[in-house]
Amino acid sequence: MANTQLMANAVRALAMDAVQQANSGHPGAPMGMADIAVALWGRHLRHNPRNPRWANRDRFVLSNGHGSMLIYALLHLTGYKLPIGELKNFRQLHSMTPGHPEVGYAPGVETTTGPLGQGLTNAVGMALAEKLLAKEFNRKDGEVDHAIVDHHTYVFLGDGCLMEGVSHEAAALAGAWKLNKLVALYDDNGISIDGQVAPWFIDNTALRFAAYGWNVIGPIDGHDVDAVDRAIADAKNSADKPTLIICKTHIGKGSPNRQDTAKAHGEPLGAEEIKLTREALGWPYAPFEIPAEVYADWDAKAQGLAAESGWDAKFAAYKAAHPELAREFVRRMKGELPKNFAQVAVDTAVAAHTQAETVASRKASQLALEAFTAALPELLGGSADLTGSNLTNTKSTPNLRFDLAGESNGGRHINYGVREFGMAAIMNGIALHGGYIPYGGTFLTFSDYSRNAIRMAALMKQRVIHVFTHDSIGLGEDGPTHQSIEHAASLRLIPNLDVWRPADTAETAVAWAVALQHSNKPTALLLSRQNLPYAPKRDLGEISRGAYVLSEPADLGLKKKMQAVIIATGSEVQLALKAQELLVAKKIAVRVVSMPGTNAFDRQTEAYKASVLPAGVPRIAVEMGVTDFWWKYGAAAVVGIDTYGESAPAPVLFKHFGFTAENVAETVQAVLAK
Repeated sequence: MANTQLMANAVRALAMDAVQQANSGHPGAPMGMADIAVALWGRHLRHNPRNPRWANRDRFVLSNGHGSMLIYALLHLTGYKLPIGELKNFRQLHSMTPGHPEVGYAPGVETTTGPLGQGLTNAVGMALAEKLLAKEFNRKDGEVDHAIVDHHTYVFLGDGCLMEGVSHEAAALAGAWKLNKLVALYDDNGISIDGQVAPWFIDNTALRFAAYGWNVIGPIDGHDVDAVDRAIADAKNSADKPTLIICKTHIGKGSPNRQDTAKAHGEPLGAEEIKLTREALGWPYAPFEIPAEVYADWDAKAQGLAAESGWDAKFAAYKAAHPELAREFVRRMKGELPKNFAQVAVDTAVAAHTQAETVASRKASQLALEAFTAALPELLGGSADLTGSNLTNTKSTPNLRFDLAGESNGGRHINYGVREFGMAAIMNGIALHGGYIPYGGTFLTFSDYSRNAIRMAALMKQRVIHVFTHDSIGLGEDGPTHQSIEHAASLRLIPNLDVWRPADTAETAVAWAVALQHSNKPTALLLSRQNLPYAPKRDLGEISRGAYVLSEPADLGLKKKMQAVIIATGSEVQLALKAQELLVAKKIAVRVVSMPGTNAFDRQTEAYKASVLPAGVPRIAVEMGVTDFWWKYGAAAVVGIDTYGESAPAPVLFKHFGFTAENVAETVQAVLAK
């Protein structure tokens, strides 16, 4: 029988040794949660260290990610390819063990938890994905139960996660969705960086989660492995509710002078205190030394192989009975698009070009989505209480609903409620789980709420699509609180995030297609409220390159050498085209470049960029946003807005802030006159 005390102490020792060697880190949480980890990882978690990507594995999220040595110790001890040398290299350059768990570094890390609260929220997304995939793919043929999607999502979290507002958003949705396979274990140690949390954290956590519709167990002794084991077993029996297990623990458990203090939270124990802790724990081994019998007790390779082999047999039977479903499941879990996607994308763009409709780009987005959601059953949409404004719903995506027993209706459009941050972080969890491509909508101004989750998606290289409508002062009467000024430029600064601000239906369709084809980055689509006329195209294929020549002066009959280039995005492309016409009358030859995707354009070859923006030709940028962004393209002038907006009808605002064809034309003339 496994010695649970030695197993827990091995985690404690590795945590304090690694933090001490790095002279940086958080030993307290791993030392305090070691017994909880023994109960979960030693007795319940279904995973295979030899195959961290097994489709039906349980998902584990360390939401209090500052305690990263906990998960690194567990991965190492249970048999993942995370050698002891990587634990010794904790928090060092190019190690597999960064300061917070990050996807793509250590095998077995499911999410980059980063800022507190998002790990819990990611876990809600993972649990939702599991539930929806089970509804979509599981089958029962008589007495044969083909339950190929059947796993739990476990999350460790601390006081900080519960203080962050996003935890409220996520927990409320988890209760509404009856995510009974979501189990959260709360490390209730009463300590944060500033000390005892009692003066500023007075929530009744048990009542709070019960009010959300959760099953609440505890408080229990978080250092009693058997008690935690029983609580997890009870949680797994929940039929229609997620479960919160409140575990009372001592931060820095075992440290004679640091236990139950803020000093245990975020700094090394120190050599002398580590020596005393080893004595107190009865752990006589040298730093990073783990006895063979402890490795044997932790080793999960054989058990994991058996679990996956059992699932493989079940999936083989499923494949024999339902071959098409099996192929579809494999495709979607791999994140591959259907073989006909390229043709669907072309057909959608061509249809937009042929019909040449004058519609708002938010409506153009919905038109594209009608085609894409019909072709891609993995598209899972939603909106933060703005469906009628964001237009994220389609004929193929009925609203998702759950009955009293927790069964879903198979809907593919999620009403997230007024929870922008929660929506964005839940979408990250859905993408990380696999099987779905999530997209969600809100107003562009509210991207401020979502921003950190957007950044995390970019950091994790996840295919998440943000539909941001009402993208400018064109919102009009709602006033400056809702009018986006700096948001487009701000989002474009996030590495590995593609931002698109299309000008019409064809550009919108192409932007959607590009977003769906990017399996390693998120996308933000910035869409207008007001109608935009269709701009005739020379070559639809060039739109995907982010910028292209939309109109030459020769197209209007002016056979002169190009004198200037107007660069425009979104709704301002129409102003550029009208200004071009005004300038033709003055015998001034101007090229109009539409640049819906600045990030995509920046990735093009120097030759292509030079063909669109030739050297030596003055450039004038036009966008309803801050001007600073556009100097990077060598603009000689920018027609933009560096103040907040006003409350008035959109046409009045456009004239007031200089977004007229006449002002654009005058700006070009002023540049040429210098």
